[in-house]
Amino acid sequence: MAEMSARPPAILVLGEGSLPAARRAQSAIEGARIYGLSGRVAGADFFFEEFATILRRLFLGGVPIAAFCAAGTVIRLLAPVLRNKRAAPPVLAVAKDGSAVVPLLGGRRGGNALARMIGDALGATPAITAAGEVRFAATRDSPPAGCELRNPNEGERFMPDLRSGERIRETGAAPRLSRTRLPFDSDGRLSIVVARREREPAEPELFDPRSIAVGVAATCRDLPRRVMQALERRGLSARAVGVVLAAERDAAQPEVHAAAAALARPLRLVSIPEATTEERSLAARLVMIAVPAPAEGPFDDGPVALAVASSPIAAAAVGRARGRLAVVGLGPGGREWMVPAARKELAAADDIVGYLPYLQMAGPFGKAQAVHASNNREEMERARHALALAAQGRSVAVVSSGDPGIFAMAAAVMEALHESRNPAWHGVEVVVIPGVSAAQAAAARAGAPLGHDFCVLSLSDNLKPWDIIERRLDHAAAADMVLALYNPISRARPWQFGRALEVVRGHRAPETPVVLGRDLGRPGESIRIVPLGALAPAQVDMRTVVIIGSSTTRGFPRLDGSMWVYTPRWYGRPPTKLSAR
Repeated sequence: MAEMSARPPAILVLGEGSLPAARRAQSAIEGARIYGLSGRVAGADFFFEEFATILRRLFLGGVPIAAFCAAGTVIRLLAPVLRNKRAAPPVLAVAKDGSAVVPLLGGRRGGNALARMIGDALGATPAITAAGEVRFAATRDSPPAGCELRNPNEGERFMPDLRSGERIRETGAAPRLSRTRLPFDSDGRLSIVVARREREPAEPELFDPRSIAVGVAATCRDLPRRVMQALERRGLSARAVGVVLAAERDAAQPEVHAAAAALARPLRLVSIPEATTEERSLAARLVMIAVPAPAEGPFDDGPVALAVASSPIAAAAVGRARGRLAVVGLGPGGREWMVPAARKELAAADDIVGYLPYLQMAGPFGKAQAVHASNNREEMERARHALALAAQGRSVAVVSSGDPGIFAMAAAVMEALHESRNPAWHGVEVVVIPGVSAAQAAAARAGAPLGHDFCVLSLSDNLKPWDIIERRLDHAAAADMVLALYNPISRARPWQFGRALEVVRGHRAPETPVVLGRDLGRPGESIRIVPLGALAPAQVDMRTVVIIGSSTTRGFPRLDGSMWVYTPRWYGRPPTKLSAR
């Protein structure tokens, strides 16, 4: 009776020697992904830096885990985050060579079933110790596939009574109960009831088969309440809902998502014609698509409709999910500066889109992930391609170095979406994941030159005229703000940085500190600090960010001979003089 978790498991591998066994285990479990320790495992689907961090993150996220390492190691690392045993996902320890499989946690929530699957793939007998699981191939807390246990806190004596010789009377058929070794008898004292109707659970066990489809239309407020009322009027259990359906055009409507969240069920989007000859509401037509031959219904309540299937509904087979597009900031270069939210989005994405060097910075990626590389000057085409992928219900990540909202892909995605009249694009969930910008990274290496008001400017005239750049530069320099200059020079415009220096020197003293940060977070990283009067165009290139101090920016020596630079939060004192370095 124990079934696998609805979420595919993560197989954690710490050494290359365990990879063959991990691949055999993966082949036996649909959707399983292998996570390998970075620098130790070359052929994984995803990579992690610290075992404790990835183990706890997956566990707290409810992801089933099979870790190829010692059981004691897993127990010690998870001990600080163990709380409710009923909420714990399956956790298994697998011997490094695959010779032993030990379910540690979540046995009643599919852990033992997962152990058997991995054991079969590896030719190992899983060390299952739960008495009910060993004797009956079933546990009290694990409902059959497509069902939900209504009263998990009742019937504590159910399994002990079975082991004492009691038999079970089944009311209503549940899938896969026949595959267990449970002792069924029409005259049994114990009872398992499988029902869709709302009722007080008097029996020790009561399952709700997730066989109700709920169609919703975003035409009214308080849609979650309307859904609950529609179920209540017909005596149907909210636990028996298997899927919530909405029209694709309503993909971004908050009420639709609130209804799905209230039921804790997946929302699936369905393409449905605007006009139809059927005299039914939109909601009713949605459930008829999902359940073409319902056992009951459809019950039509205007913005809400219900249909009851004869068996549990596989939500993933109906319509499509809402697409997601995450614009991800990678930081300046080093993975240690990539924020956790960015790593999470990259790991979850079906497709990763970006400029090739940035994709190489963000990888490696899983074998199941599609990577779409393009030229650096194809921002709008890249943004449109990403939106088109996400509109198909895929999870897409668009990568940018630094912060995606600073001279990067977030603006391109917003512009492409703004210009589009495609409702499927506007139905995509779009999020922007910030990153450490080049200016922030250079400032952090140098001290705190951005400690007061500052202005960020790009000297590239690819997308704006030079006269605008020069005018803005002049005003910002006159306003006595610290200046962070991106794209300072290139082969196509070697003269512009020299002209920019002339403009700034008209407002700043020659001793003003300037920070030159190049390839921050990458192998060739360098930080130099020079006075404005000694700065020459030959000292910078396109991979350099230039931070020019204000009248209050100060510098002082470090013990290693280099300089600290900072801009105080007060205003009015002159800068410390620097000698050319």
